[in-house]
Amino acid sequence: MNYLNKFFVLLICFNLALAPVSALEFDLSVDDEIRKNYNPSKLELESLPPLPSVKPSESQAKPPLEPIEIPDAKPIGSLPPLTPADKKPVISKIDKSAAIRIKKGTKFKVKSSQTISDAARAGTRLSFVSQQAVTQRYVTIPQGTVFKGEIANSHLPQLSGNGGLIVISIDSMVFKGSTVGIDAKITKANHKKIFLNNIKGKRQYWKGVSNSLKPGTKFYKKMMRATSKLADNPFTVILTPVTVVAGVGVYAVNFAGSPLFGLFNKGGRISIPAGSEFEIKLLEDVYLY
Repeated sequence: MNYLNKFFVLLICFNLALAPVSALEFDLSVDDEIRKNYNPSKLELESLPPLPSVKPSESQAKPPLEPIEIPDAKPIGSLPPLTPADKKPVISKIDKSAAIRIKKGTKFKVKSSQTISDAARAGTRLSFVSQQAVTQRYVTIPQGTVFKGEIANSHLPQLSGNGGLIVISIDSMVFKGSTVGIDAKITKANHKKIFLNNIKGKRQYWKGVSNSLKPGTKFYKKMMRATSKLADNPFTVILTPVTVVAGVGVYAVNFAGSPLFGLFNKGGRISIPAGSEFEIKLLEDVYLY
């Protein structure tokens, strides 16, 4: 047997020896049996040692945040409260049994501290200063006492000749540094009597009616002058009825419509300068300590 034949024989023998190994099959039924009887995950947890707890080192710990300082900053509690320049005061109740009474109907002569007009809005605060001391039993209200109130209602002049309106309500006075609540009204304004606390502008309806008659009256007079000139000439005297009828007709229409035209006329304005004299009258008793 030559060398080549020996090689082939050895190769065949080698392949036959390895054939059973190549045909090996794994039996997985053993794994299924193990899973039925045991819990592999539980065994792994029980068999493995616990992980050590490692605390972070001081070098790795994050430093706490420090507050940021703002220069010239003030705490909220130190800020002053926002209040209107002059708002309606809060009046505390007074024990009447231990107080001095100022009778209802008492009058005070005062002067205004600001200009008052019908253009002011309702709620506008006003102040007045007394010009004379007022004495009653156990108490004297000195000269210079400040009375305060507000405009309760107002409007500008309106159509139909209605004038402007100002209604003033007096609600407090300052006595010995304390604000005392009162209920009072204005009875005189700039030496004129005030009825129902209504300061009214001049009503000018009839003035509007009179003003509406002026165009008709002017045209009538013009026609009468023309009639007189026509009558002086014998050739134009025949035209005088035309001018007379025209003048009378226009005046008659103007006169008949004047009541309606007067409705479009507005009344007078109200403007009372600062320092004007007023009279205040108490509507209810006032109690003082």
